Amino acid sequence: MCGITGFIDFNKKITHEQLTMACNSLQHRGPDDSGTAFFETAAAFVGLGQRRLSILDLSPLGHQPMYNDDKSVAVILNGEIYNFKEIRIALEEKGHHFLSNSDTEVILKAYQQFGTDCLSRFIGMFSIVIYDANLQKVFLIRDRPGVKPLYYYFADGCLLFASELKAFHQFAHFKKEIDDVAVSLYFKYGYIKAPYSIFKNAHKLLPGNFATVNLKDQSLQLTQYWNVLDYYNKPTNAIDEPEALDELEKLCTSAFQYRMVSDVPVGVFLSGGYDSSLLAAILQKNSSNKIKTFTIGFKDEAFNEANHAKSVAAYLGTSHNEYYCTTKEAQEIIPSLPFFYDEPFGDSSAIPTMLVSRFAKAQVTVALSADGGDETFAGYSRYNQLSRISKVQKKIPLFIRKGSGKLLLSIPGISMRGQKIATLLTQNNLLSTSDLLSEHFLANDLQQLLQTYSLHNISLNEVSSITGLGFINTLLAADYKTYLPDDILAKVDRATMSVGLEGREPFLDHRIIEWAAQLPDELKYNKGNKKYLLKKLTHKYLPVEIMNRPKMGFGIPFGDWLKGNLKPLLLETVNEESLSRQNVLHKKYVLRLIDDFLDGKVKDDWQVWLIFMFMLWWKKWMN
Repeated sequence: MCGITGFIDFNKKITHEQLTMACNSLQHRGPDDSGTAFFETAAAFVGLGQRRLSILDLSPLGHQPMYNDDKSVAVILNGEIYNFKEIRIALEEKGHHFLSNSDTEVILKAYQQFGTDCLSRFIGMFSIVIYDANLQKVFLIRDRPGVKPLYYYFADGCLLFASELKAFHQFAHFKKEIDDVAVSLYFKYGYIKAPYSIFKNAHKLLPGNFATVNLKDQSLQLTQYWNVLDYYNKPTNAIDEPEALDELEKLCTSAFQYRMVSDVPVGVFLSGGYDSSLLAAILQKNSSNKIKTFTIGFKDEAFNEANHAKSVAAYLGTSHNEYYCTTKEAQEIIPSLPFFYDEPFGDSSAIPTMLVSRFAKAQVTVALSADGGDETFAGYSRYNQLSRISKVQKKIPLFIRKGSGKLLLSIPGISMRGQKIATLLTQNNLLSTSDLLSEHFLANDLQQLLQTYSLHNISLNEVSSITGLGFINTLLAADYKTYLPDDILAKVDRATMSVGLEGREPFLDHRIIEWAAQLPDELKYNKGNKKYLLKKLTHKYLPVEIMNRPKMGFGIPFGDWLKGNLKPLLLETVNEESLSRQNVLHKKYVLRLIDDFLDGKVKDDWQVWLIFMFMLWWKKWMN
């Protein structure tokens, strides 16, 4: 796991010093080593930079950028190729020789042998940049589900790329101009959906895509090499439950074991929920030693999963580690969030994720996280809500619902919940309905909040391409392509990397989703029973009585904090003076909302939290 950055400058003005500064801005991602390379071609300067967190081949032979024998190809990597040993054997049979024991060299030789078709052979998480001097091309590559981030900025004859946006600030060419669409997306969802980023001309490379930059004609071409919809669109697999359970166990065992390959200590984040418990159970079964598990606990029982995790760990016999953090410790994380997340990010579970990462880092350098199970096997409570809403919508004719909705919306001072209900009545599209349940600011509110509201005609192609999949697969595909990479995976990547900890995602092995996408619906979502098949497999390892509890989110009571200990920081961050220094939010609307919230007139603490996070970010990066 590492941080990568670099540039392609057709103006030939960027210096090696700027590259070094950009590289060093990512030191937290890779504290063990640093490397840069500077190339001059007829058309451009090309720079590659990497900060290394040593996981495989800890020797200097793993140093990056890494070159082929004649130095015509250079590569930098953020991530891991878990099946690199098998690929290496196949390449050796074709006559390739290796100097190191690293997966980076395997990428280099695989590219030489197969070109970009090598990507189909990789099982892993990765952002890769390849410079090919013979082709005069640079390839920017992101893994299938989007576990590893990769941003690029292209304007005025210069392309920058990096694992995190903060690296761009080190280049004189970069202009930090706010993207109005990105701001609207942030306040609507609490995160910014790809391909947008908070800055104009800066984009998130979409998962399963690579960009080809041609140095001869200065063009950038995007290519999708993998799409989860290809598997959802395949015929349903005619498989019975016992056979499916057996196949799921084999797939999980392989995926989980691959993520244990490391030359440094490895641990597991254990919440006590189904996904992390199954992960720990299978790993412990296949290990002769006790695996290390880590849990963060809170004194507030409404947010505390530590007792459940402890019960699971005791039953499995893991080497369990738990830490009960104080409210003060959790709140002290908040001022650092803008630095590590680079753009406004509203998911409050970033705080406990950073805390458990700090705790685990004291003992391990790699931590396995169980994200992806909800988006693959239907784990969110929202799916049950949408099922009930869909049934009501089918029973009542659309013209009656539309009339009722318009009547409700005409009520003066209608609450946000009332607005959502009224809008739901007018909906006849599953994804639009799902979208509405996830919104923190409705269109009406956004137009009052923002000086420039920019979502009137925005269509996110990743969602608009989802058609004809049926109820549950439509929702799963949409979440897999948007919420998972843009919120969940961004949260875990920045939290783990903030302390130089590699986070691995076993459930996001592409072989699992490719198989699960073709399962019969009832093996994923069975009469309201979420994660049906995955739960059945978990019960093979753990008693039902240990696992049978309500699903908990990895959250914090930020609403209470904002009215309590965090109130001084809130008022210091969001006030008349600070709001006057920015040109995004309407000052009067925000001040009224904050006052009403603190006076108890507004119950929606999410809106205040998102404004608080935005203004903290503005103070860090825009002042």
